[in-house]
Amino acid sequence: MVTSLGGLASGMDTTSLINALITAEAAPQTNLKTKVSDYTTNNTAYQTVNNKMKAVLDAAKELTKFDAFKGAKATSSSTDVVATASTGAQTGDLTFSVTKLAAAHRVTSAFAGTDTPATSNGTFDLTIGTGGDAVTTSLTVDENTPQGVADAINKAGLSVRASVVTTDSGPVLQLASTKTGKANAFEVTGLTSDAKVMSAGADAELTVGDPDQGGFKISSSSNTFTGAMPGVTITASKLATDVTIGVNQDTEGIANKMQALVDAANSALAQISSSSAPGIATSPGAKSSAGPLAGDYTVRQLASQVLSTVSQGLSGFGSFKQMGVQLTQGGKLEFKKDDFLKAYAEDPAKVQKAVTDGLAGGLQKVGETATDTINGTLTQKIKSGTTMISRLNKEILDWDTKLADRRTALQRQFSAMESALAKVSSQSSWLSSQTAASNASNS
Repeated sequence: MVTSLGGLASGMDTTSLINALITAEAAPQTNLKTKVSDYTTNNTAYQTVNNKMKAVLDAAKELTKFDAFKGAKATSSSTDVVATASTGAQTGDLTFSVTKLAAAHRVTSAFAGTDTPATSNGTFDLTIGTGGDAVTTSLTVDENTPQGVADAINKAGLSVRASVVTTDSGPVLQLASTKTGKANAFEVTGLTSDAKVMSAGADAELTVGDPDQGGFKISSSSNTFTGAMPGVTITASKLATDVTIGVNQDTEGIANKMQALVDAANSALAQISSSSAPGIATSPGAKSSAGPLAGDYTVRQLASQVLSTVSQGLSGFGSFKQMGVQLTQGGKLEFKKDDFLKAYAEDPAKVQKAVTDGLAGGLQKVGETATDTINGTLTQKIKSGTTMISRLNKEILDWDTKLADRRTALQRQFSAMESALAKVSSQSSWLSSQTAASNASNS
């Protein structure tokens, strides 16, 4: 550790002098820090553009995947019946009546009091299911009471839940299936009080037409039906008559995906324009307001590719304006939903090809070329910038060591100077005192 005398002998502010010398010698490091800041700003800009292009890529993929145009939408004529269609559901309609709703099996057993023995020997059987699918489980109670039976059932983790209800005539053990339907009915045996069926498990039922005249019935253990129409789920909440379910292609959904692609492309173009703006100094000597990627060929070329994909249309189809997509004078994409829906209604196959092979397919290629995690043009720029930032930061750390060593050396030099000056000053004072003493003795 170097001890600084701080100019005690010389009268100089050696600490400030050393700081000034270090600041001057640190100019190369300061330049390196400025470069790091510039590269970081550029990398951030590239990453932002990259994220925008990934959004374009994702939106394009939504229109080029194999089932992009297979979306279906189901409608119901009754608020008591809800229908949902999965991708690929067959179009068509079905009229039916909800003639039965599913019910859970419920059983009760009344007892004289809460302490009344509920089983004869501390065990009882619970059989769940019907016919050959029935499964019997023997249960043992910890406490031979109605509540003990309920606890044993609940602890078993079966598809039956039990509780004890206090009534005017005494406690009632109530058992209920957690699942609806005939197949989930159950039976309890071995209790000291006979179990009575309060409500039998029942299936829900749809009736299509007159079963005696070629019609048919469809049953489900729950109020949800999945086999009535391919790819369509029907859920009933109440009994209903003459309900019509219609399934049509979800053209609105396709149009929404088109709008999402156009929005993503416009967002990417706006980001590129902002990041690569040339900028103009507002006054002589003032700093330009240029974007961090001003003049960058990569992003300018990327914007050009997006715009040309739209402007060139598709061979055999022509301009995308026919399906509602065009460029504005301001260099943005515009989507007219009504024009798209009209064109699609007139020739679905032709418009689908224009979307998958042309607009969406082209933008997907542009997005992949830019954002590919290995060879993407933007990815390469980001990787290059990251490598440069890492190298510059290492050089900055090296300079920290150099400057620290230089500061130590300067402190040693100035400390040595201060010590020498102090010694000279001390000798001068001694000589002065000796001379003064000699003069005094002579006089």
